[in-house]
Amino acid sequence: MIRTDTDRGSPRLRCRARPWRLHSESIEPTLAPPVMDSRIVDKVARFPTGPGVYTFLDAAGEALYVGKAADLRARVRSYLRDGGDGRFQMRFLAHEATDVEFVATATEQEALLLENTVIKKRQPRYNLKLKDDKAFLLLRLDRREAWPWFRLVRRRQDDGAQYFGPFASAKAVRRTLRLLHKIVPLRDCTDSVFDNRTRPCIKHQIGRCPAPCVGLVSREAYDALLDHAVRILRGEVGGVLTDLRQRMAGAIESLEFERAQALKEQMQALQLVAEPQAVVADAGDEDSLGLHRAGDEVAVAFLAFRGGALESCRRFSFRSELPDDLLVGELLGRFYEGDRFVPGTVLVPVLPAETTIIGTWLELKRGGRVELHVPQRGEKRRHLELAQQNAALADAMAADAEARRRAGAERLARLLDLPEPPQRLHCLDVSTMQGTNTVASRVCFVSGEPAKAQYRRFRISAANAGDDFAAMEEAVRRSLQLCLERDDEDLPDLLVVDGGQGQLAAAVRAVADLGLGDEVPLCGLAKSRLRGIGDARSESGERIFAPGRESAVPLPAQAPETLLVAGLRDEAHRFAITYHRARRGRIGSELDDVPGIGPTRRRAILRHFGSLSALRAAALADIEAMPGLPKPVAKAVFDALRAGGGPAR
Repeated sequence: MIRTDTDRGSPRLRCRARPWRLHSESIEPTLAPPVMDSRIVDKVARFPTGPGVYTFLDAAGEALYVGKAADLRARVRSYLRDGGDGRFQMRFLAHEATDVEFVATATEQEALLLENTVIKKRQPRYNLKLKDDKAFLLLRLDRREAWPWFRLVRRRQDDGAQYFGPFASAKAVRRTLRLLHKIVPLRDCTDSVFDNRTRPCIKHQIGRCPAPCVGLVSREAYDALLDHAVRILRGEVGGVLTDLRQRMAGAIESLEFERAQALKEQMQALQLVAEPQAVVADAGDEDSLGLHRAGDEVAVAFLAFRGGALESCRRFSFRSELPDDLLVGELLGRFYEGDRFVPGTVLVPVLPAETTIIGTWLELKRGGRVELHVPQRGEKRRHLELAQQNAALADAMAADAEARRRAGAERLARLLDLPEPPQRLHCLDVSTMQGTNTVASRVCFVSGEPAKAQYRRFRISAANAGDDFAAMEEAVRRSLQLCLERDDEDLPDLLVVDGGQGQLAAAVRAVADLGLGDEVPLCGLAKSRLRGIGDARSESGERIFAPGRESAVPLPAQAPETLLVAGLRDEAHRFAITYHRARRGRIGSELDDVPGIGPTRRRAILRHFGSLSALRAAALADIEAMPGLPKPVAKAVFDALRAGGGPAR
């Protein structure tokens, strides 16, 4: 509130503070509810339900967001709800993400460690944590010291010492060190304290230290204690846990619940620190090849470990009747072709048939020794099992995806009254900007998978460039003519056009002109749109139009047939947009190719006429009238623009 104070003869403004209240309804953003790409929705339904790390990718393949989960499917599925998982930046993630990938891990702790590795390597845009170079805690033990002890460090060095970890919980590892010293008494004081002791400290009196500082233990006995501690840190904690459980049960029976709770926390800390570290092990570079076979269906997972950390996971699915030893040899040849990095160790499920030949070839590429190894135990075996697990998951996802595509084709056939499920689908889309640089694309899916060799793109003629329906009619006609004229192309089982009744009617005219009315089934696909105002706003959903039907048929959300045609339409849109942007990017080159036109003169011409469209529409006399432009050059510009406006493929 503002008041005027005139007590001293001159007005003054006195401001009394009043708290401001922001009403959420007045500042609510008007962004449409985020909707994930249909390919992501379809993929997430086939994610495993175990722990792992997921990565959202944009159209360029760059990481947008990396996260971990105890249940990959449930966690990533939470992003698909209206509003995502509640975090504001997820709204923008939904608009930008076009794909999602995952790596399965054996435990939740491994997922946390792998998330750290992936975030630091890929620097995803929407992650707010772990982008610094801070590392998880390690335990360092140098047996070459006079009296070794466990130090907490964050960097592994090639110094000959033993390293344990990393450990995701700093609190747990410190608590476990205290517990470890109860079980295995060892020194834990710094060198400066150790070197200046003249009598044992209190830790020796309570049994936590053997007092090597004053010579109360021999080096042989101390080494035996170190060996016991190392075995515990490597996971051999069965006896210790059994003793703790018995003590906890005794405490419960005697109603000493606080002591029982303390023993329980000690057990949890010991289990957490002793949990096997499959993701980050001893420093070194190695690759692990996982193989899963179901008849002639093969799934492969290729894990790359760099500096002891899992850096990447690639999966492949294909058909092959080769035996495993021959198949592994073929895969290694493909994986390391070109200038791919070859590590010193390659873990495989079986040795390749020509082990010597392949090993020699890899060593020549690396310029050093390469070990092809089938591990049977230890950390390397765990790395191989992790690759095998991811290969099995890839196989399950591929099988599920094929079933979904088959179900989508069958349900689409029933919806459109087709005699049989369509296997070859074409989709056409037109892209333009105010009638300029109008182009069209055709994409082809066979059995639900993109057949990119059958993709085509067209430059729409100037006569049809400003009319969406005429442009679609031209695109459909030219696409079908290619199928009739070329031996390597077949007519589609179903032709989908991006649009509603108008685009579908244009496609029907083109099919009729070619005399293919009974051979090429048609339909139109209209995108989901927002309708209504305010609270009454709702989405129309995807709609499909068929010839002879007055109204559109709504498609159920996330149904197999919806995912199939929506994925086909989205791919056609992407292909058309890419070509249209490329055409717009070449606007300047149309003038640059004209003799007598350089960068300076091109800018002057476009500045004089305002745009390339205005220059195209200008008469020869108008171009010749431009100051500073010679008439022969003006005539060349006029002829070049007229020549470039015709149809092209």
